[in-house]
Amino acid sequence: MITKNSIENLKNNIDIVDTISQFLEIKKSGSNFKACCPFHGEKTASFVISPSKQIYHCFGCGVGGDSIKFVREYEKLSYPEALEKLASMNNITLEYDNKNEKRQDTKILEAINFYYKVNFSRNNSANDYMNQRGISKNSIEKFQIGYSNSSNETINYFKSNFLNINDGIDLGVIGKGENGIYARFIQRVIFPIYTLNNQLVGFGGRTISGHSAKYINSPQTKFFNKSKLLYGYQLAKDTIYKKASIIITEGYLDVIMLHQAGFNQSVATLGTALTKDHLPLLKRGEPKVILAYDGDNAGINAAYKASLLLSQSDFTGGVVIFKDNQDPADMVKDNNVEELNNMFNNPKSFIPFVIDFLVDQYDVLDPSQKNKILININEYLKTLSPIYQEEYVPYISSKLNINQKLVKIKSNIKKVDTNISLSEDHMEISIIKYLLEQPNILNDVLKFIDSSMFEYHSIEFDMLINDKDNTKLRGYLLNDKIKSLNNSQLDNLIFILLSKSYDSKITKIKYDENLTFRQKSKLLRDTTNIQKHLKSQKFIS
Repeated sequence: MITKNSIENLKNNIDIVDTISQFLEIKKSGSNFKACCPFHGEKTASFVISPSKQIYHCFGCGVGGDSIKFVREYEKLSYPEALEKLASMNNITLEYDNKNEKRQDTKILEAINFYYKVNFSRNNSANDYMNQRGISKNSIEKFQIGYSNSSNETINYFKSNFLNINDGIDLGVIGKGENGIYARFIQRVIFPIYTLNNQLVGFGGRTISGHSAKYINSPQTKFFNKSKLLYGYQLAKDTIYKKASIIITEGYLDVIMLHQAGFNQSVATLGTALTKDHLPLLKRGEPKVILAYDGDNAGINAAYKASLLLSQSDFTGGVVIFKDNQDPADMVKDNNVEELNNMFNNPKSFIPFVIDFLVDQYDVLDPSQKNKILININEYLKTLSPIYQEEYVPYISSKLNINQKLVKIKSNIKKVDTNISLSEDHMEISIIKYLLEQPNILNDVLKFIDSSMFEYHSIEFDMLINDKDNTKLRGYLLNDKIKSLNNSQLDNLIFILLSKSYDSKITKIKYDENLTFRQKSKLLRDTTNIQKHLKSQKFIS
């Protein structure tokens, strides 16, 4: 964990104009800077950067935040990753809570990867295998494909290059058994596996010597977790974000051949099913997800489980199943790229794929089995949003040839109130803007006023107290049309706001039929005295 002091030091030593200018072309505009927003397509610059407030805001799509938020969103990084990126950009050293913990030297992985690549260049069998599969020399270089020799040769490489054997064990390159140490990858074509930030964390290996285990991966380490990684993602991510599309396959060669054919948004799971741990990675850039799986039983079952997971997690996209023992790599090798493109452009959506899979498990002509299908489908529907539930009722009814009323859906759709006043009462907005600029005086102001006193912008005032990072408020901060105040002007506006509020109270007291004359007199006298006192009150010290 990065220490809090270290994070504060980073925030105090980075400049938002310097940060964003390294990613976008920006131009001076008054006291601020402007650019075309990178988060939505626009020709007229509405992306404003404020050096004085150290924030940015797009008046077109509403995005905004500080330097850290920009790097997170633009580079699709986690919070710690964004901090490390900014620290690197500004030559700032971060401190970590676990500084006494031994840091693992991952340079060994880079060294062994170099060794594998040299082996590949010298091994005819490995080169022949890749040629047979249609892999080009450019792809071999792009994906850094290597080859592992015998166990003894790998161990000797460690020793002759003074690499730490224990680090090799910790990083999953070397194993340790009853007969001593050994190399985990023997006589295999090697596929290095990277994180999205291009850090080498492990390897996958494909046998070319007839070993019973066709593919193996690095074991679980503190860096390598195959349930959170996708092969090729570091090379595919720019295209994924640009096209808002990702193609998930089952194998390394599928990814390599698809990239070779121009489908640069292709990745693969690492010999495991798609899991919940993959979802944060898949959410980056919010792409349409295409599952490209084999048409055998294993592939269809994997596609069903993945479709179940993705549909329940509100992902868009669908499934492409390859039949007749074909896979994406075969289709590229056979020059069926146009057909592949059509398949990827017309996948079967996740929800109907799941429904069809459930239907296919039973005999729909048998009433008892049809009932089981309906029970399973109804259970599945309960996990989806109400809109999807209602949308697919006719589809299910048609598939099972039953009355639509038998398809059970939830109807408890909650109505969300999104009505926010858009009235431009400049006095109220000016108060809100000033308190955004000077948050240290907010508690003093709250002693005198509350949101009920705001005629037009009570919701925004509540946001100021409970949700000050709201995009609407950030827009106020950068809106030069809203008057900026000083303390004296704020005092005057608070007095006006309070006076209006008490005038309203006096009117209500006068016409309240539930009050006696004596009660009205007392309340009016008290309220009037408060109003008189307000004239001499200084609200901001």
